[in-house]
Amino acid sequence: MSQTYTVIGAGPVGRTIAEQLLARGEKVRVLTRSGSGPRGAERVAVDAGDPVALRGQLDGSATVFHCAHAPYDVRAWERELPRTEAAVLEEAGRAATGVVFPESLYSYSRTDKAMTETSERAVSTGKGGVRARLLLARAAHSTPTASVVASDFIGPYALASHVGERMLSAVLAERMLRVVGSPDQAHSFTYVPDLAATMIAVADRGLDGDRLWHAATGAPVTQREVARGYARLAGVREPRIGRLPTALLRVLGVGVPMMRELAEVAHQFERPFVLDSAVSQAELGLVSTPFDQVLAETVAWWRSRT
Repeated sequence: MSQTYTVIGAGPVGRTIAEQLLARGEKVRVLTRSGSGPRGAERVAVDAGDPVALRGQLDGSATVFHCAHAPYDVRAWERELPRTEAAVLEEAGRAATGVVFPESLYSYSRTDKAMTETSERAVSTGKGGVRARLLLARAAHSTPTASVVASDFIGPYALASHVGERMLSAVLAERMLRVVGSPDQAHSFTYVPDLAATMIAVADRGLDGDRLWHAATGAPVTQREVARGYARLAGVREPRIGRLPTALLRVLGVGVPMMRELAEVAHQFERPFVLDSAVSQAELGLVSTPFDQVLAETVAWWRSRT
């Protein structure tokens, strides 16, 4: 008999989780402020950060997948994320269920070598500091939780990614592509369907206390390799690639908030930035999607929507 799973948020991760659960015949409830979500799911309009509005919405949930986020601005993160997560954890506890969170690498304080599930997470400022404090709050709460760490997204719905809309639109239109940092540094990219599959596998395994996992993620590649792969599969010319220097991002950030936010994390593309998911994959019995398949499915999705 199918169970009911509640997914909060219908962005790239939430929507993909809901679609995968629906595909295996599960009942899915999707909570968003707008009432959006994939066809086949029960869609409910609710602000998950409002404890009164959230009351009763998680009842009967086998697991809650909390995938709602906030605008890419550290001030918005500080204002919205702790409040929303606290409301979800309290209501999940009342409903006697657990919560699985997608998580980033921002809180990892040693990025000079491959990051594993046991790597130090001690960043205290900026977006990394927000993420570190959220992880501590989950660990301190009585509600069972799991956090599944991913690197930068690639794949369907991941429009805001460094290898998402900005790269795809430039490559397919044969325009000059400018990337943050170096186009030739090794960088881990997590395929969104692989992150969703890992989060579901963690939920299926059962939640007990608090634990951190790494999403199934393939070998690191460069931004140039991704762009060239997109071009090859789309049948267009190999892209011309330039750089957006960090110093320029900082100057532009004085007047453009998004440039300021990108400058904070530009170091992730100036030297190798690698997520190692071998331990989590072995324990969960997962493998990452092959790189060529990731590229092909991303290009196919992009063309289907445009």
